[in-house]
Amino acid sequence: MKLKSLFAVAALAAGSSAVHAQDLNITVTNLTQAIYFTPLITAAHTADNQMFSTGSAASAQLQAMAEGGDISGLSTLLTGVNADVNENPAGGLLAPAMSTSFMLTNSENNDYLSLTAMILPSNDGFVGLDSWMIPEEAGTYTIYLNAYDAGTEANNELVVEGSGAPGVAGIPAAPGGDAGTGGTGVTSSEGNTMVHIHRGNLGDDNLSGGSSDLTNNVHRWLNPVAKITVVVM
Repeated sequence: MKLKSLFAVAALAAGSSAVHAQDLNITVTNLTQAIYFTPLITAAHTADNQMFSTGSAASAQLQAMAEGGDISGLSTLLTGVNADVNENPAGGLLAPAMSTSFMLTNSENNDYLSLTAMILPSNDGFVGLDSWMIPEEAGTYTIYLNAYDAGTEANNELVVEGSGAPGVAGIPAAPGGDAGTGGTGVTSSEGNTMVHIHRGNLGDDNLSGGSSDLTNNVHRWLNPVAKITVVVM
């Protein structure tokens, strides 16, 4: 499959421009109560390349990230198109209310900033920033990020060991250690198979049964789920 078929085409912002080769000081903050982010991948890239696009089918590389937190495929694709990439700045999971900061320098023509990470516990949910145009003017910029559903797996809300592999239904982990067991499954199918805004976990109040292994007063969320602060030097 050609690389361009794996990356959706981003529309150029009319009448706007960005300065080339600027240093960016980036801070990502988890705004949720009990949701964790798997290792982040952030990239400055050209207008022709996106990590994801709402309303479009997820690439295999996005699916691997959204279902199992594996960013290696996205990293390979981004490196192949000369994007400037930062991987796993938190050194693992980014816990609720925690932040991570890192530097990224955008090379010539890499005028757009994107970010993704899986959200846990979820089946194929991820936090995302899609092709934010890096401003021309130096300063501090704040962006609030939504949670997206990759559309590649039914949100059954069942914690299943080994389900981080693409195509294996289930939530691979609940890092907070506060999930239940014995759920029957919230659903076995999804109507929207494109990347879309996540409906959030539903959960239930039965820790040893019910339809979900997740708890309705712990694992639910509302957008936005993250804040990113970009200092353009």
